[in-house]
Amino acid sequence: MKKIYFGTNLKMYKNIQQTVDYLKTLANETAELDRKRYELFVIPSYTALPGATESISQEQVILGAQNMAWEEEGQFTGEVSPKMLEELGINLVMIGHSERRHIFHETDDEENKKVICGVKNGFIVLLCIGETDKDKMDGVSNEVLRSQLIRGLKGIKKEDAGKIWIAYEPVWAIGVNGKPASEEYANAKHKVIRECLLEIFGNYGEDVPILYGGSVNPQNANSLIVQPYIDGLFVGRSAWNAKEFAQLIFNTICKLENSKGINDESR
Repeated sequence: MKKIYFGTNLKMYKNIQQTVDYLKTLANETAELDRKRYELFVIPSYTALPGATESISQEQVILGAQNMAWEEEGQFTGEVSPKMLEELGINLVMIGHSERRHIFHETDDEENKKVICGVKNGFIVLLCIGETDKDKMDGVSNEVLRSQLIRGLKGIKKEDAGKIWIAYEPVWAIGVNGKPASEEYANAKHKVIRECLLEIFGNYGEDVPILYGGSVNPQNANSLIVQPYIDGLFVGRSAWNAKEFAQLIFNTICKLENSKGINDESR
């Protein structure tokens, strides 16, 4: 079976000590999980990264950065370079989160430069994509997702596809007022994404995990994870209590292992 992924982005909510406490609790609560089958990752704030890397083993929980500059050094005041993240022992970097695109107005071309830089420097790159409510209403969701993938992954070699993760996060499903996508809708969009990855990378496109994010919660996680094109869950506020996140993970795994979707043929 394919590896299943569970992760969260802590955004700008936890301070250093809160992040350390959260990670220790999460690692302890999920200690029995087989990391060869289930991958856990957490993306804290920049200031919490040093304490985070010292508090737990990344064999238990992979730690990521919320953003990264596209240059290794230079006159980029306020930015954080891949070399700085490497020095901290970070192995994962998130690029193109909806808030970076829509609040800070980052473009597909800028995301692409960051993706290329991340892969070049040996990081796993989590590229976030997603359509807006207007895109959905106009019936162009598939085209938007394909465009974000094609532009965001431009210049990445097929052999480097294994360094890419994709998070599908519909913009209208994110945040306090987000409306979760139905499992049928999410699965259909993941199918579009998989087909596009195969066009870009050939058979190597099968190596790229596609995670769903957007108002994932204990009520919908089970129905989402058993969908054939969904490889994992990128959980928001429902993951920000470590014990509750661990419970969501175990409940979801139990559902998955008791479903027909666990076998390789259906996934």
